[in-house]
Amino acid sequence: MTTRTTYWLEYAWLDTNVEPGVTVEVADGRITAVRTETPAPPPGAEVLRGLTLPGLANAHSHAFHRALRGTVQVGSGTFWTWRELMYSFADRLTPDTYHALARAVYAEMALAGVSCVGEFHYVHHAPGGTRYADPNAMGEALIAAAADAGIRITLLDTAYLSSGLSKRPGGEPPNTHQLRFSDGSAEAWAERCAVLKERDHARIGAAIHSVRAVPADQLATVARWAEERRAPLHVHLSEQTAENDACLAAHGVTPTRLLADHGVLGPRTTGVHNTHLTDEDIALLGGSGTGTCMCPTTERDLADGIGPAVALQRAGSPLSLGSDSHAVIDLLEEARAMELNERLRTRTRGHWTAAALLRAASADGHAALGWDDAGAIETGLLADLTTIALDSVRTAGPLPRLGAETAVFAATAADVRHTVVAGRHVVRDGAHTLVPDVPAALADAVEALRA
Repeated sequence: MTTRTTYWLEYAWLDTNVEPGVTVEVADGRITAVRTETPAPPPGAEVLRGLTLPGLANAHSHAFHRALRGTVQVGSGTFWTWRELMYSFADRLTPDTYHALARAVYAEMALAGVSCVGEFHYVHHAPGGTRYADPNAMGEALIAAAADAGIRITLLDTAYLSSGLSKRPGGEPPNTHQLRFSDGSAEAWAERCAVLKERDHARIGAAIHSVRAVPADQLATVARWAEERRAPLHVHLSEQTAENDACLAAHGVTPTRLLADHGVLGPRTTGVHNTHLTDEDIALLGGSGTGTCMCPTTERDLADGIGPAVALQRAGSPLSLGSDSHAVIDLLEEARAMELNERLRTRTRGHWTAAALLRAASADGHAALGWDDAGAIETGLLADLTTIALDSVRTAGPLPRLGAETAVFAATAADVRHTVVAGRHVVRDGAHTLVPDVPAALADAVEALRA
C-alpha cells in the first residue's frame, strides 16, 4: 500500500535559490513531485512555515562521546589527556546502555535537523575484549537506536587493532582500554562485519580508525572489504601532529601517503579531520577524489587545529561535516565554523558561499555516507526536509531570499522547527514525535554511565 503525503513549504532552498511557496509530493518516502509558485497550501497539505532545507547529514559521530559533554571542560590538557577520560566512559558501555544513550543522541540530532548520521563505531566487544554472544551486539544497538529516533544511519564499523605505530609488524598491541575495540586482526574484523545486514534505514560502511590503530600490513584488507561492497570507507587522518611524526618515524612517509600506498584512498573514502597535511598530502587526497569531513566544533574543542579545507576542496576533495565528539550537535554551527575558522586564519572573508556550506551539510554529507539518493529537494530522492524558523530572535529581519545566508550565519539548532525523514514527520513544531522528552532521555542515559 502506497503512503502519500503532500508538504507545502513556505520557503524552500532549492540548491541555488530560495523559492516561496513550494509544494512537495511524497510517496513511500520519496519525493514524486516538486512544484514551485504555489502561493497557497493545497488542500490537505502539511504546512512547513519557515525556510525548508534538505535534511542534514552528520557525517561523523561517536555517539558515546555525548556523555563527556561538560565533564571534559574542567581544567586544561590536550587531545591525549582528553582521550584518557574518553576511555573511562567507553569502559562503562553495554549494549543496553549504549542503545539508551544513542537513542537520545540521535533524537537530539533530529531536533537539530539531521536526517542521517555516520556512526564511526569501534566499541565492539565487552571490557577486556570478551565477546558478546552476538559479536555485533553494540553495532546492532546503534542501528536500533537510529530507528527509534527516526533517522537513518550508516554504521561505519571501525577496525581498531593496535595502540600505536611501530616499525615492527602488527604495530603496538592494544592497551587495556582498547582491547574491547579490537577483533585481533583485519581478517577477523572483516568476518564479523560481513554478518551485519543493511535495512531500509541503515547502511553498512567501513572505517579505519587511524594509521595508529590499523597496522600498515592490514590496511589493504579493510580497503578491499569496502571496495568489494562498494561501501563508504572513512578514516581519521592527521588529526594530530604526533600521529604524523610517529608515521614518519615508523614508515618514512606521512599518514596520507601510507594510505595511498595501501589502496585506501578513492572517491568512496572520506578522511576525517585532515588537519595537518603537506602539499603532497592535499594533492593525493584531491587527485584521488577522497573526501574530507571537517568537524570544526570538535577540532576547536580539542585544540586540534584548523584543517586546510579550502585547499582540499580546490584540489578535488568533496567536503562534508560532522559533530564528532558532540561538544555541540548543530550542523549549522559546523558549517558556519568552517568558514569563520578560515577567516581567522587568513583575515579575509567569503571562502564559501552559504549555498556551498549547506551542500556540505546536506548533499555532500549524504554522499559521503553512501546515500546518493538523499540530500536535495528533488524528484526521486528520499523525502528529507529540515525547516528553519525565520521568526526567531536570531533569524528575524533579513529578506527570505537571503534565507540560506541567515540559516548558515545566524540560525542554530534551536531554530529547527520540523524534521522530516523519508516522508515521516520526526520533529514537529520543535518537538520530537518519537522520543517524548529528549532532555530527560539524555540525562538518564548519561547518568547511567556516570553512576
